[in-house]
Amino acid sequence: MSESATPATPVTFPSAFLWGSATSAYQIEGAVREGGRTPSIWDTFSHTPGKTLGGEHGDIAVDHYHRFRDDVALMADLGLTAYRFSVSWPRVQPTGRGPAVQVGLDFYRRLVDELLAHGIKPAVTLYHWDLPQELEDAGGWPERDTAFRFAEYAQIVGEALGDRVEQWITLNEPWCSAFLGYGSGVHAPGRTDPEASLRAAHHLNLAHGLGTTALRSVMPARNSIAISLNSAVVRPVSQSPADLAAAQRIDDLANGVFHGPILHGAYSQSLLAATAQVTDWSYVLDGDLGAIHQPLDALGLNYYTPALVSAADEQRTGARADGHGASEHSPWPGADDVEFHQTPGERTEMGWTIDPTGLRDLIMRYTREAPGLPLYITENGAAYDDKPDAEGRVHDPERIAYLHGHLAAVRGAIAEGADVRGYYLWSLMDNFEWAYGYGKRFGAVYVDYATQARTPKSSALWYREAARTGTLPEVPGH
Repeated sequence: MSESATPATPVTFPSAFLWGSATSAYQIEGAVREGGRTPSIWDTFSHTPGKTLGGEHGDIAVDHYHRFRDDVALMADLGLTAYRFSVSWPRVQPTGRGPAVQVGLDFYRRLVDELLAHGIKPAVTLYHWDLPQELEDAGGWPERDTAFRFAEYAQIVGEALGDRVEQWITLNEPWCSAFLGYGSGVHAPGRTDPEASLRAAHHLNLAHGLGTTALRSVMPARNSIAISLNSAVVRPVSQSPADLAAAQRIDDLANGVFHGPILHGAYSQSLLAATAQVTDWSYVLDGDLGAIHQPLDALGLNYYTPALVSAADEQRTGARADGHGASEHSPWPGADDVEFHQTPGERTEMGWTIDPTGLRDLIMRYTREAPGLPLYITENGAAYDDKPDAEGRVHDPERIAYLHGHLAAVRGAIAEGADVRGYYLWSLMDNFEWAYGYGKRFGAVYVDYATQARTPKSSALWYREAARTGTLPEVPGH
């Protein structure tokens, strides 16, 4: 029996539960100039001096484009029953306009065929932050036209893969795309315009809605369409009215700005009021909310750590401790009077506090807010400073403890009635960690970046046993 279980909480996961891992195209593929692929905003951003750690970039990454068959065989050896990957928009539709490039689509066709041949269920994410640079040059996500370009792209990929891929995700973490990309500037394209970040959020919502409609027009009805949100678990420092109001402000900006229109067909009045000094929301046109509010087949939740906030003290000093990278510009438009605090407890290499209760709270929130909607944990994991020992083995007991705690939280939520159908470990293997370059290792598989050799860490072997048995093995040393 797991340490988090009680006699009333079964420790076995449902038999159909998916045990997966997740990656994204720019972080693993490499081959950025092959097959007609054109630059994305992350190619441009990572090659701009000072934007990433050591000027590192994804030109080669972990060379998955050339090594995908070996990587799929490794997934099969690790007992994965599902794999979530993203499609590179500029690989299949260079410049973000016009016809598809078949050689780009063929890569994903081969990947899907390889997964299916190994009994692994593919889950396609259409957008994991790699906007074609030409669309950014035309204004990017703050421009309305980008949402329509996304719908065209979604239809292209849906037509190519919809006969074999049943699980689809439109966007990954649109909060990061909007507010880190256009607000704080720590992600591509690196812009720092609060009003543009809110415009981007709306047009990402519109892209999701239009993309969902486009996918349904070309795919079998059996296919499942979802979106992956990095919904924040926002906790106030105290129950004072000021701190509760601060938590509501951040909840609106982190969560409500997306699930409001997507799940409920409206932006909340509290969000509109809190951001009124930043934008008048005039870019929300008649019909937009109806286009966004499409029925979902599932909802993806990405979780790493909770947020702790308060009303700002007039004497506050120091950096904003929201865990989203250092910048003089805030990713929280209209919330300059909110202070973020480092939550207490053990932390990962990212400086993020380890708190599985946040994942359980998040699952139960959406179980209440969207009753009947199946949930998937589409990302959860931890970065540690992993190194091979003298024999070349990579032991990561901290990651095992992290996974055990968070999977126990998932199982507890299921016992409370949540319909959670799968878990995708972030990430399958070490890779390019955005602005942190190759300095943070999230993988269950260690990658020697000089040789591209893959070595499963002890956490990967632990996860294999969990997938095989549907239970959580003991944590070494516990």
